[in-house]
Amino acid sequence: MKVKVAKTAGFCFGVKRAVDKVYELIDSGVSPIYTLGPIIHNEEVVADLASRGVRVISEEDLPGIRNGTVVIRSHGVGKAVYDKLKASGITCVDVTCPFVLKIHRIVQRESAAGSHIVIIGDAAHPEVIGICGWCMGSYTVLNSPSEAESFLPPADKPLCIVAQTTFNYNKFKELVEILGKKRYYNNVLNIINILNTICNATEERQKEAKNIAGEVDTMLVVGGRHSSNTQKLFEICKKECGNTYYIQTPVDLDSEMFQCSSYVGITAGASTPKKIIEEVQEHVRIKF
Repeated sequence: MKVKVAKTAGFCFGVKRAVDKVYELIDSGVSPIYTLGPIIHNEEVVADLASRGVRVISEEDLPGIRNGTVVIRSHGVGKAVYDKLKASGITCVDVTCPFVLKIHRIVQRESAAGSHIVIIGDAAHPEVIGICGWCMGSYTVLNSPSEAESFLPPADKPLCIVAQTTFNYNKFKELVEILGKKRYYNNVLNIINILNTICNATEERQKEAKNIAGEVDTMLVVGGRHSSNTQKLFEICKKECGNTYYIQTPVDLDSEMFQCSSYVGITAGASTPKKIIEEVQEHVRIKF
């Protein structure tokens, strides 16, 4: 069986930085350690940290924390959360991805200047929730062409468009095109500021995954079930290769996936550890 693994598969800079920091805190003897939400969307990593005493909490749990260290994950949080942490005096370690922090500063600045912020992304995703928390005025979250079509731009405000860092680049362009047309027909200001804030690593990962999926007989996309960027990789690969499967670990592999296959491609989301990718690759080579 010929196997091709994407060079961009696995931890991105922001995720690696966040995970390494938590393990660093553990090794330094800091206790207790809390992460504000799962440090990454990977069940294996979160379970390992839990076995070492790291507890996952939510914003609602903050009033009950009296000591220890709270880690803000790479997805980032809204301004109100920082205010709560500061008021409580809780020790905080902030490992928000620099690319996400950049979006926070953009929406804070542009909304304070009077723009209506349009965030292209998943409204339920923690990164987008955090971005919304830095908007000083009106904002809208859009995730689909139908939502973009039904959106009515405010007549008295410029538009500032940003994107979730892990959003599908081609889908972003599609939504921006729809908004651009609506803007000129429905708004007297005709001012639209488009900022492509999708992470470069995300774009490269998606392009490479698409290319590999177009070459192989079977495509495997490895990542946690709640990982937004992994889900988008799966969608991209599925369009190129009908025989595409979303798995979390080698346990999910099945011989039926490889019937009539001689060439297998593997990619993985930004929250998938290198160890799991290597295990999947080895399992495919040996078992199938």
